[in-house]
Order: sequence, then structure tokens, then C-alpha cells
Amino acid sequence: MTKSVAVLGTGIMGAGMARNLLRAGLDVAVWNRSADKARPLGEDGARVADTPEEAVAGVDVVLTVLFDADSTAEVVRGLDLSDAVWVQSGTVGLEGTERLVELAGSTPFVDAPVLGTRKPAEEGKLTVLAAGPLALRDRVAPVFEAIGSRTVWAGERPGDGHRLKLAANSWVLSITAATAQAVALTRGLGLEPEAFLDVIAGGPTDSTYAQVKGRAMIAGDFTPSFGIDGAVKDADLILEAMRAAGTDDRVMRALHEQYRVAADHRGAEDMAAVVRAFGT
Repeated sequence: MTKSVAVLGTGIMGAGMARNLLRAGLDVAVWNRSADKARPLGEDGARVADTPEEAVAGVDVVLTVLFDADSTAEVVRGLDLSDAVWVQSGTVGLEGTERLVELAGSTPFVDAPVLGTRKPAEEGKLTVLAAGPLALRDRVAPVFEAIGSRTVWAGERPGDGHRLKLAANSWVLSITAATAQAVALTRGLGLEPEAFLDVIAGGPTDSTYAQVKGRAMIAGDFTPSFGIDGAVKDADLILEAMRAAGTDDRVMRALHEQYRVAADHRGAEDMAAVVRAFGT
């Protein structure tokens, strides 16, 4: 039975996930490249490790929540994970997942990106999009139950979790940029941008995401919940997947450009800052 977890990467998502693992009664070790991001978790009961090697020693599950495939491979390469299950939750794309599966070797591996941002991560309400052998499901269930409100098993083939995640993220990037476009246009036409959100509220075209991101755009509050640098990275990964799948990528290319332009403006902001690319 899984009793101990090492969380490698305690940024926007990883910190909330680690706290929910602690609340579930699991023994949690944490490590982050920037130690100041991991240190506060010690006050919540986590064992704050100085090195990845120290974090993973003797644990049942290793959960990676790092920015991309390169940073994940750099951290995990050379670690002794022989007695653990590696749950890979960072969004790394299809080619990145293949590289990490190869790096895992004989270590049991579950491809498990999550759908959600800072608040769901802090509340334990993420959706886990998992893929891996049936035999591993009971071992990772305590982890998924702690960090998420729902687990969707996409299949047994590592990479299928990411296939579903990239499709879902294509929708998230689209709806956020579409909201930014409408907010900017409403304002540009001389109306209060809240009028747009009021018009769609409660109707068939409404969504919680549009309302939350739209109000952040109007207020100019771009405190990171999901960083715009992550949106640019994910758009790149989606474009790679679309080319591999042979689907038309023109819309995603346009979205990628808007997120890139906005990211170049200010740097470390929430993806809602894409509104800047629309001239407001």
C-alpha cells in the first residue's frame, strides 16, 4: 500500500498537490530547484530534501511536476527509483513522454498530467488524466485521490494521458484567447468589457473559465494561476501533436502567436495576460 510520496517540483501546481498529499495522511518528501519554493511545505509537515536523491530515498511513489521534459529528465536521470512507481504529471508532450518512458527503464511508469490551475491544485480538485498498466492503478490511487476530484484513465499505454491532456489544453488555450478577444473588442468599441461577460452569463456559450479569466483581464490582475510561459510551451506541444496527427493547425498557430506576443510583454504572468496581445 502506498504510504510515502516524493514530490519533485513545488511550483504553482506542485506545492498544492504536496499539501493535499499531506492532508491525506501520506508521508511526503519535497524538493525544488529553488529551495525557497519547497521550504514553506516543511511547516505543513513535509520533509524538505536538499537533493532529489534525498527526496526519493525509500518512497513508494515519485511524483514529478516539473516544467518540461528537459528539466524532468535532468532531475530524474541517475536517481534510484527501483522500488517506486514514477508518476509523471508535468506537461511534457508526446515526444517528451516517450523520452521519459525510455529513461524510466524498468521503473513502473504512469503518465498522469493533470487538468486544472493553482486553485484546483490547492483544493485537491484536479482532474488526473492517467495512462499506465492496470497493475499499477491500486498503487497510485491514494495519490490521485488526494490531488484530484476525478481520475480519467485514458488507457494502459503511456502517452495516452498526454494525448488527452493536449486535446483538453487546446480547448483551454482557445477559450482563454477567445475571451481576451471579446473583452478587448468590447472595450475597443467603447463599452464596459463587463457587458460581454454579463451577456454570456448563464447561457449556452458561458463557462466558468471565461468568467474567471475574463474578470482577471478586465481587472488587470495577472497573478499566475497558470503561467503564460506555460501556455506558450503547451501551444508548442499541441502544434507538434497536431502535425503528428495530421490535423489542421492554423488556429493553434494563431493562438501560439498571441500567447507568445503577450509573454514577451511582461514575463511571469497568468495566461489571462494574453489580452495584451489584442491591444488592451
